[in-house]
Amino acid sequence: MRKEQSTNSINLLDMKAKCPLLHAMEQLNGRWKILLLWYIHLGLNRFGLIKKELPTLTSKMLSQQIKEMETDGLVIRTIFAEMPPRVEYSLTPKALTLIPILKLLNNWGKEDISMLKND
Repeated sequence: MRKEQSTNSINLLDMKAKCPLLHAMEQLNGRWKILLLWYIHLGLNRFGLIKKELPTLTSKMLSQQIKEMETDGLVIRTIFAEMPPRVEYSLTPKALTLIPILKLLNNWGKEDISMLKND
């Protein structure tokens, strides 16, 4: 944990306020957030479905990452009044603007993987 008044923390806050790229990276900071956005976009909108797709992701980490994405305004958590209760996740309009960028990254990754295989 960094001290809030340390020079490093103050400099980072200043950089985040001035640099849109750093701001964007902070929103997506975390090992799983980009994948979670991608899978929710693909329709894997329930905890169990996401967990099946990413078996190495612990339940604790999945919950934590989704809560952070909710706080950052990227994911909406909807609880249905059923027995047993059902929870679904959806992307906010803000997160939906990231999908074209994620598609480009996905395509770039596919191309790069295929080039590595050909080497």
